[in-house]
Amino acid sequence: MARQMIIGMHFGNGYGSQPGAWRMPGVDTRSYTNFDNQVRYAQAAERGKFQFLFAPDLPSLKGDVDSEPPQITIEPMITLAAVARGTTRIGLVATGSTTFNEPYNLARQFKALDLVSHGRAGWNAVPTSDPAIAANYGRELPPRAEKYQRLHESVQVVQVLWGSWEQDAWLHDAASGRFADPAKIQPIHLRGRHVGSSGPLPLPPSEQGQPVIFQAGGGDQGLVVAGRYASGVIGATYTIEDARAQRTALRDAAERAGRNPDEIKFFPGPMTTIARDRRAGLDRRIAVSGHTFPQRVAYLSQMLNLRLDADSLDKPLSQAQLAAARPSPFDPRSAHALKVAREGWSLRDVLAHGVIDYHPVIAGPAVEAADHMQAWFEAGAADGFWLSPDVYEDGIDAFVDGVVSILQERGLFHRDYEGATLRDYLGAPSQYGLDPRTMQQR
Repeated sequence: MARQMIIGMHFGNGYGSQPGAWRMPGVDTRSYTNFDNQVRYAQAAERGKFQFLFAPDLPSLKGDVDSEPPQITIEPMITLAAVARGTTRIGLVATGSTTFNEPYNLARQFKALDLVSHGRAGWNAVPTSDPAIAANYGRELPPRAEKYQRLHESVQVVQVLWGSWEQDAWLHDAASGRFADPAKIQPIHLRGRHVGSSGPLPLPPSEQGQPVIFQAGGGDQGLVVAGRYASGVIGATYTIEDARAQRTALRDAAERAGRNPDEIKFFPGPMTTIARDRRAGLDRRIAVSGHTFPQRVAYLSQMLNLRLDADSLDKPLSQAQLAAARPSPFDPRSAHALKVAREGWSLRDVLAHGVIDYHPVIAGPAVEAADHMQAWFEAGAADGFWLSPDVYEDGIDAFVDGVVSILQERGLFHRDYEGATLRDYLGAPSQYGLDPRTMQQR
């Protein structure tokens, strides 16, 4: 069978990826805490046969809450537990920091989610880098090297805890009166420099044995973590060249860790606004996030090395400005911004193209999104994607009804779920407890 892409979706605050999504027509303004709506959005993604939802975490109040909701789900584990009861197939990946959480808590929470969802859970194992989050825990951020030492120890302790019940330890045999075999449930007695646990967990294996590890860090340390443990990597990359380089680096890191590089899947994150044509897509982007454009002009000026005026949002750049423009060598988005400007769009439309967003923006007809995804996939820049729809209320369905059908017709995306667990969807090998190859990476 030909290689096919894997599709996940950013699962954030109940509105969508754009700051003004909560004010769009038809959107329930209380979706931030309305779990019925969030389950409904997950069901829309499941209808499109998406393989997973990805819930980041930011345990700190950020942004201008006077006019915008926070961009992160109120609590990823509670949110995905609710979603697990309203869905049957889609994978559920949540972020859990190793910096301010103990391995026992992480192991118990993610194993419980895996059991509740019948083997659909994934753990995005990352450190914390925000001082405001550290302050919420009454602490300061440790040095970067220490954070990653703790992360490595935490992942290993968590995985050993996940395997502290042997796979046939749970008997639940009413006739004999035997609930479990205590000889097959063992303490782990692990202690490292930063964390430890006696164990065992009070939880048996799930349908996939244990949750799948994801990673969304970055940098050299994040690369090592991903290479050793991860089956999925959530990417933040703007250009196809950078995505290809990151995917190659991840595969090389997996090989250095003694793994088959095909065990690790890389997912860049396009932001989608699906509309009948480019003009309609830009107009929708302007409607949902155009109120932020005046503040973004200053940064666009730096990207193009020009002096731009927010009062000129409805004018294209002049020929003199285009001739003088020089894309910043420090921002990979700059060349694309200049390319869009040279097409004659107004400054407002240039910003609506998403030239300052941290992920590629596709605003327009479904075929443009399908073409973008196909190009990256076939160029070896992605194993799949984690999408960020602009507005959940209608943006997920627009993608499912438009883009998914095109990808399926091209043979690039499956028509139904193969297997029943997240591990199945990713093609990740079976694992129970610690991967013995990890212990060789001391």
